[in-house]
Amino acid sequence: MNTGTVSFRYASALMKFVSETGNGELVYGQVMRINGSLSSIPQLREVIDNPMSVPDAVKFELLESALDGEEMAEELKRFIRLVMKNRRTKFLRWMFLSFIMLYREANGIKLSRLVTAVPAPDLEKRLAGIVKEKNGDSVLFEHYVDPGIIGGFIFEIDGYRLDASTASQLKSVRRQFIEKNRRIV
Repeated sequence: MNTGTVSFRYASALMKFVSETGNGELVYGQVMRINGSLSSIPQLREVIDNPMSVPDAVKFELLESALDGEEMAEELKRFIRLVMKNRRTKFLRWMFLSFIMLYREANGIKLSRLVTAVPAPDLEKRLAGIVKEKNGDSVLFEHYVDPGIIGGFIFEIDGYRLDASTASQLKSVRRQFIEKNRRIV
């Protein structure tokens, strides 16, 4: 069976389950935190993916520890135990990624990327307001600070890119001067 098919089926089942219980927001937050730990700690990912590394009870405790002492939602506990019972832990990270995607689609959450020369929380709020006004969607920002853009910002969402950076404008002016000089010579 294909990794994507297995992951998507399990993620869809979890999504349906949390929709019925009304605990989706809590489970989404916990899945995000556990998935973040799996992404940033390769040793944890190796232990979870390897069926022979440690018993399932230890794997479950490791996943719970990624929540920093917060009580894991009952729906998520049941889901992880089902995955372990069916010997699908090597797909767990992909299941979490599929669940995150499904939850965002169902709740109108757009993932965007914002690059600024300095931290700009006010710009985030303004852009989030514009997107909410236009589409009715919430925006989740990945905010990066890059002094190389000199000023302004670069905003990407749903395949669209708005480059209002000073560096980009300077490059544009430079290209125009070069083009005009070529015509003269």
